[in-house]
Order: sequence, then structure tokens, then C-alpha cells
Amino acid sequence: MIFAGMIGGLITFSAVQYFPNNTSTPTIQAPNFAQAVNLPAGNATITLPNFTEGARKAMPAVVHITAAESSELAQQRRQDQPNDQLRRFFGDDFNFGNPFGGGQQLKKGSGSGVIISDDGYIVTNNHVVEFADEVMVTLYDNHEYQATVVGTDPTTDLAVLKIEASGLPVLRNADSDNAEVGQWVLAVGNPFDLTSTVTAGIISAKGRNISIISNRQDAIEAFIQTDAAVNPGNSGGALVDAEGRLLGINTAIATQTGSFAGYSFAIPVNMVTRIANDIIEFGSYQRGYLGINISDLDNDRANELGLDITQGVIVERTLEGSAAEYAGILPNDVIVGVAGRPIKTVPELQELVGRAKVDDIVELTVNREGQTQRIPVKLRAPE
Repeated sequence: MIFAGMIGGLITFSAVQYFPNNTSTPTIQAPNFAQAVNLPAGNATITLPNFTEGARKAMPAVVHITAAESSELAQQRRQDQPNDQLRRFFGDDFNFGNPFGGGQQLKKGSGSGVIISDDGYIVTNNHVVEFADEVMVTLYDNHEYQATVVGTDPTTDLAVLKIEASGLPVLRNADSDNAEVGQWVLAVGNPFDLTSTVTAGIISAKGRNISIISNRQDAIEAFIQTDAAVNPGNSGGALVDAEGRLLGINTAIATQTGSFAGYSFAIPVNMVTRIANDIIEFGSYQRGYLGINISDLDNDRANELGLDITQGVIVERTLEGSAAEYAGILPNDVIVGVAGRPIKTVPELQELVGRAKVDDIVELTVNREGQTQRIPVKLRAPE
């Protein structure tokens, strides 16, 4: 039996070797995972952005601002509050908000500013100094100056200060009209009183309106939106490009906590320059108006008007006696350009018109019932 088993095994083995194997083994496809590849150091060609030059140029031109109201201004503010009659009845020491006594707390705060002339003019946000009559400016080299408020414009949240100094560092201006989404930028300022702080990010949107300037129907909001970290204290500081040229003035953040949560907003430098020059020359922003009520065009409204465009600014109505009425602008006209530059949204229109002066002639490109025409409008001052 053992011998027979050995013979059978040999026969089977010989048959396997002799006859071809026609059975196929199923193929299992390997998962298409990304594989790590170690390249020699000499072959690496990755280039990262370098912000050292931009930061080096920008930091000396950005100042730290501390603002406070004096006791006299606080007293005036207290008298202007709604409970003024009760306070006068009980006496000047009575604090209606604090029935247990004590004087009114003085307002104070801090922010940033950007030097715009070597003889001491500084631009910042209106909300940094609007409550104050005592303003101090600290330069990058720690020199301190008492500043005077030359003028403010609440409609754009800008203010201009003046210190008695000369030979100050000034940034070159970029052209904010040419700034592009995706472009690298730096935010320079003094967040949380941490002086000369630089953060980096990209431009994530342009012409953004976030309705931060409340109770102002004539407010202009056409912010540059970035993801560079901006926090309390950065207000009024510089937004610069990678070369250190001024692109805008950091103004606001989108947040539910009071600190940076992903997006910040800056006033474009082309708008800043226009307003600051007016404040320095005239003490206030000399603004021209079209005199129209407007809204953004969308798909539904375009269908309603029978238009083949879905972007632009609809004229809802023209104000009586306004520049637009005299120029022949009509309700349901869709403004699609200003001075040859295409526009798509209300903030873009507001910014471009806001940079013109009273009596300037602005050429509007208008789509009227599907036909495009150009209409010159001579801007007027508000009635």
C-alpha cells in the first residue's frame, strides 16, 4: 500500500509538469493611492513667497494711536444723553447709569494709523478717534506726539490726524483698482496693543459690502476682503502688497467673538487718498452725488425686465432735482459701467462715483431695455 501510494504521487506530479496549465488566476487591481516620493534636495524647485521686504518697508510707516476723551468731553456727553433732565434735577454728581454713585467712565481706546506725508499727516479709521479729544501717536521708533484731528468722514469711516514732525517715512501707494483676488497681502498694525505686528494672507474678494457703517444711507462700503489676521487694535493700520506698497486701510473683521475669525476688510487706497486729500484741503470730504436709489441686478430681476444680462446696478428711482434726473437717467436703467470701467455691483458703483468731486462729469454706461448707451452726468452736492 505504501509502494502504491508513492507510485500514484509520482504519476500525478509528472502529469502536472507535462500538461500545460490553462486555468487563469484572477488579477486584483491595487488601490490608486498617492505615493510619497523622496526627491533629492538638489531637485527641489518650490518657491515660497517672501514678505520680508514688504514688512521692512511698511512697519516704519505704521503708527500706534491711543485715544481718550477728557473729563470735560465726558461731561458734555453725559449732558447730551436722554436722562439729562433727571441728572440736572439731582445734580451733576448723579450718574443715572450707576445709582450707587461714581462719575461717568471716560472712553478710551487704541488703534493704528498710516503716515501719508513726511510732514506728519496720518490716516486712520474714524471709529478709532471719533469719541476722543486727546489723541497720542507713537511712531515705530517710539517717539511720541500729541495729535490733532484734522477731520473725519463717518460715511467711509476715515479720519486724518496731524502731528508736528518732519522727515517721516511714507509708503508708496499701489493701485487698488488693479489688486487681484488671490494676491498676497500683509496687514500691519498694533493688535491688542502689540506694536508693529505683521500678518499675511491673500485677497479673497473685492468690492465687499458688510453694512458695518450703520445708520448711514450714504455710506460707502467697497472693501478689499482678505484672510490676513486682523484683530482689535489693527483698525486704521496698513494693508500692503508683497512689495510694501499701500493697498488699503484695515477697518473691520467678520467675527462673532470680537477676534479674528477668518476674514478682514480694508478700505481701498484709491478711495482713501481721495478722501484724505479733501480732509487736508477742506477739512471734510467733498463728495458728489448722482441722486439715485439703487440695487444689485440679479437673475429674477433681469428676467422681469427682459434683459440678457444678470450683473449691474438697477436704478430704482431718481431723486427730484438730482444730477441723475437732469442727465436723463431713468428708473429700471441698469448701470454697467463708470468712465469706461465695467461694474457689476452697488459697492463698485459707489466707490467709483465716490472718488469724483462735485461738478465732475462722470460718464455712465447704461443698459436701457437691452440697448447700451453712454450718459454723462454732472455730479451735484447733496440738497
